[in-house]
Amino acid sequence: MDNIVETAIIWAIPLLFAITLHEAAHAFVARYLGDSTAYMEGRMTLNPFKHIDPLGTVIIPAVLLLIGSPFIFGYAKPVPVNFGQLRHPRRDAALVALAGPSSNLVMALLWSLFKIGLLLAHVQSGFLLQMADAGVMINLVLFAFNLFPLPPLDGGRIMTSLLPASMAYKFVQVERYGFFIVLGLVYLGLTTYWMRPVMQLGRWIINLFLYPLLYILSL
Repeated sequence: MDNIVETAIIWAIPLLFAITLHEAAHAFVARYLGDSTAYMEGRMTLNPFKHIDPLGTVIIPAVLLLIGSPFIFGYAKPVPVNFGQLRHPRRDAALVALAGPSSNLVMALLWSLFKIGLLLAHVQSGFLLQMADAGVMINLVLFAFNLFPLPPLDGGRIMTSLLPASMAYKFVQVERYGFFIVLGLVYLGLTTYWMRPVMQLGRWIINLFLYPLLYILSL
């Protein structure tokens, strides 16, 4: 039982940070680009309780943990965005959507730096080292998963902004079925063909930033 509780904490803390910053990033960029809807509703905050969704933040990660899934992920309540209030709706909608996955990439970098700091300080705590690894993994999973080009995921909103207006209108109609389509793809294991290369891209970007630091430390 103690081992299960410890494992749950190792994954729960990074997941809570990941989804909180993800949603807050959407809200911050939306306000910067002209829409204060999320700000007015108190969603431009790092308070996790403002973003928690009982199903996506608690139940789904808990079930994945209990069944021994190799990936633990979840989601929060979507941040409300009034795209009509953005100064350049099509372009800015893509930037607002991109802010979420970008924040997860930054978080993965920060967890990597945290692990490097632990190793440099000769901290032997397996708990903290495992949490750092979990933080990197969770954020890379969220980075890749949210970039999947299907609405209502962030990648779908980015795709909508890039498509010609006539095609974008038709594409956005998929949103009402998007969640179920994604669940089906996950169940069939087809998202693996998207997740693996995008996660590898995320790791490559993180290593690109870490390389100068690791080079200096090796001198």
